[in-house]
Amino acid sequence: MPYTLAAPVQFELVIKKSRFLACVQPMPDRAGAQQVVASLRAAHPGAAHVCWALLAGGQSAAVDDGEPSGTAGRPMLDVLRHQDLEGVLATVVRYFGGVKLGAGGLVRAYTDSVAQALLQASKVPIIKRQELCCTAPYALEGLVRRELEAAGARLLAVAHGDDVRFDFSLPVQDAGALRARLDDAGHGRIAWPRMESGAP
Repeated sequence: MPYTLAAPVQFELVIKKSRFLACVQPMPDRAGAQQVVASLRAAHPGAAHVCWALLAGGQSAAVDDGEPSGTAGRPMLDVLRHQDLEGVLATVVRYFGGVKLGAGGLVRAYTDSVAQALLQASKVPIIKRQELCCTAPYALEGLVRRELEAAGARLLAVAHGDDVRFDFSLPVQDAGALRARLDDAGHGRIAWPRMESGAP
C-alpha cells in the first residue's frame, strides 16, 4: 500500500562543514514542488544548491541543481521509492563548507539527509476510493443512508426524482460488500446505473 506524509519534517546534516538542510513533505504535483523550490531559493540566497526529488506518479522528478549528475536528485528519489511513498517532495538545501565530498560522499549525504528526515515523518496510507451511484425508492432512502454511513462512505450528491439517487465514494476494498448488503436489504429494488473507479 502506498503512503504519503501527514506533515512536513525537516532535518539538518553537517558533513565536513557542508550543511544539508533536508525537508520531506506531502506534494501532489510538480507545479507545487517547483513553487516550494523557488521559495527555498529565495529564503537561502547563500546556498550552493537546492536539490529536490518528487515522487508523484507521472509528474515525478529528480533535480541535481548543479551538483555532479546523479549525485543528488536521483539518490533522493530512490529513498522515497524504497519507502513506498507517493505524493512526496524531498528538498535539500546545501551550504558548501569548503571541502569537496566527491561523488560517493555526495550520494551518501543526500541519501542520509532525506532518510533521516523520513525517520521522523508520520506516514499515512493512501486509500484508493471508488465512486458509485445507486437509485432507490423513497421508502428505502433511510435504509440506504444508514448503510452508507455504516460503511464509512462519503456522500457526494443526493437527487430526488422518480427515485432517490445517491452518488457516493468509499474505499475500493469495501465497495463489493456494501453493494451486496444494499442488494440484499433492498430485495432487488436498489438499482446501480453506473459504476466508476475513482482516484483517492
